[in-house]
Amino acid sequence: MSIQAILRCTPRQVFAGAMLGAAILLTGCASTPPPTSQLAVAQQAVNSADTARSAEFAPLELRTAREKLLQAEQANLEKKYDRARYLAEQAEWDARVAERKAQAEKAKQGLQSAEQGTRELREESLRRVQ
Repeated sequence: MSIQAILRCTPRQVFAGAMLGAAILLTGCASTPPPTSQLAVAQQAVNSADTARSAEFAPLELRTAREKLLQAEQANLEKKYDRARYLAEQAEWDARVAERKAQAEKAKQGLQSAEQGTRELREESLRRVQ
């Protein structure tokens, strides 16, 4: 649009253009919504890690997840939604790492127990042969 065309605008057209511009600006600056679902997912991940006995097998990772979840909840209360979302996502992943680590450690212990049982059976069978 040329300057001459702008100068020929009526006050009503100028006002309408200004309102449209303000609406676009406000829409672009709209606040971030609260990360409700991310906080719930993070809480569920921490609960799953607890169920997997992560406190026993992955205490550092579980503690880190809990701390980040608390920080996320605090940021949410302070309406720092971007930070809350970031911390909730971090808490979720830390909890998932703790859960997987606990599962791996339990599997390792199960394998060691099975190997020990196999050794004992082998030794007993050798004693019977003699």
